[in-house]
Amino acid sequence: MKFLALFLLPIVLFADAKINAEFYGFITLLPPFIAIVLAFITKDVILSLFMGVLSGTFLLSLASNIFFVDTIALINIYDTLVESFSKIINYVLKSVSDPVNAGIILQILCIGGLVALITKMGGAKAIALKFAKRAKTAVSAQLNTWFIGLLIFFDDYANLLIVGPIMRPLADRFKISREKFAFIIDSTAAPVAGIAIISTWIGLEVSLIKNAYASIGINDVSAFGIFVETIPYRFYNIFMLFFVALTAIMGREFGSMYAAQVRAKTTGQIAPLPKSATLDTAELEDQFLAPKEDIKIRAFDAIVPVMTLIILAILGFYFNGFAALEGEELISAKANPLSFETLRSAFGSADSSIVLFQAALFAAIVAIFIGVRRKIFSVKEAIETWIYGWKTMIFTIVLLLLAWSLSSIVKDLGTSTFITNLLADKLPEFVLPATIFAFASLISFAIGTSYGTMGVLMPLAVPLAFEIAKLNGMEAEALHHYMVLNISCVLTGAIFGNHCSPISDNVILSSMSAKCDHIEHVRTQIPYALFICAISLFTGYIPVALGLSVWLVLPLNFVLITLLLRLIGKKV
Repeated sequence: MKFLALFLLPIVLFADAKINAEFYGFITLLPPFIAIVLAFITKDVILSLFMGVLSGTFLLSLASNIFFVDTIALINIYDTLVESFSKIINYVLKSVSDPVNAGIILQILCIGGLVALITKMGGAKAIALKFAKRAKTAVSAQLNTWFIGLLIFFDDYANLLIVGPIMRPLADRFKISREKFAFIIDSTAAPVAGIAIISTWIGLEVSLIKNAYASIGINDVSAFGIFVETIPYRFYNIFMLFFVALTAIMGREFGSMYAAQVRAKTTGQIAPLPKSATLDTAELEDQFLAPKEDIKIRAFDAIVPVMTLIILAILGFYFNGFAALEGEELISAKANPLSFETLRSAFGSADSSIVLFQAALFAAIVAIFIGVRRKIFSVKEAIETWIYGWKTMIFTIVLLLLAWSLSSIVKDLGTSTFITNLLADKLPEFVLPATIFAFASLISFAIGTSYGTMGVLMPLAVPLAFEIAKLNGMEAEALHHYMVLNISCVLTGAIFGNHCSPISDNVILSSMSAKCDHIEHVRTQIPYALFICAISLFTGYIPVALGLSVWLVLPLNFVLITLLLRLIGKKV
């Protein structure tokens, strides 16, 4: 089947993403737009992501299926559709075959198996009961969850996969809605890992800063030092962490989160309805993983495997990263193996997905040993429980594969490049930081990844900020401060989408870990994310860019957030 396609001629796809962005323009936004909008309309995130991926592969397939008859452009729709489905398979296979993604999949499956073993032994329940003795109210239950999230700062995935299963029973006991619980653990994952000076994020962030400075001819810069200087300016991260604790302390919510909390408190319905597959068929799981009635549950049975996972992960980050060091970094590390600089370099160079997979696998073996030794289950039952834990992760894996595929497609289409090209116009000096933050937030929401957003924007933001600073005749100290401010806007804006986009892997994992319907988690979290995003933009970056001290902006915004929550929030 063929049809007239003259109107499509200006947007014929090419192999280069920059050319695609130039010719396709706003149409490059179509795949993520379809995925996000359908997710809210249908409440079926799998279907929505699939349609987003299909629309992207359809656009990518157009170029090879356009032909001309007497100067009239025609499209072979049949071949385009066939090629579109073929490309979906290719992108999924590409996602699976990527070593980092493969490691993440194995890591998630193994941690799922570990959680199942801990649950079967009653360890998670015992920990929840211990916390329950300390947590006398829903406020303390939320603050305990928030605090544990801060402690697991070294990796966002580890944070989500550990905190959720351990603290969920306690949250349920105090009738904290799954939406609020998912929000708490989501808000202490990427926002914490993104500003931690020793984490699995630090390597990418520092390398992007270093390369961006090299692009403007500055090679003798301390990229790590600049990263540390950006921390006070990471307004979204800091304000979000403050806001989470504040909602718990004040007992106030607004928007759809308020409705969710009222539902949980008044009806006892913790999880939102209708249930989706994100809940992993909780009823069947509860029956299968329920501890046997004749055993004495102990917190020790959960603490030992989880601490094994955490300790091995930290050691693994060090040794794996140390082995990856080269050149001057390696020489310096050998001379001072336990220095802060060595720790920072090692953690930044580590392959986090492989390290966490190995740590989770060994922790599962430790859990099996404890369970068999205590005669809670046999070796056969332990393996069946471990495999059952893998099965509960299948929905999450499918979501991640489609999300990764969509991310690759929008990269090939040039979606990020199109958005950032809008920055090409000259901007007033004080507007640039807020503009960069806004564009980073928009891009990260559209593509669902912080890393991709940082990678796209950093090489553009640093030269742009440098040129504007020179045009305004800034002196060396002012120029350095201006550069740090704009770099922080890239790193912080990239967190926004990672924290609330329905196609973000962190948001998907948060829903899974909290056993909350994915779309309900997104729907209730977005108003809070936008609230903090707006404050970061208008009363954070603009005042600082106008010359107000960051050490004055931070406390003033803490007061502002408190007052606004008091005004628009309702007591639950």
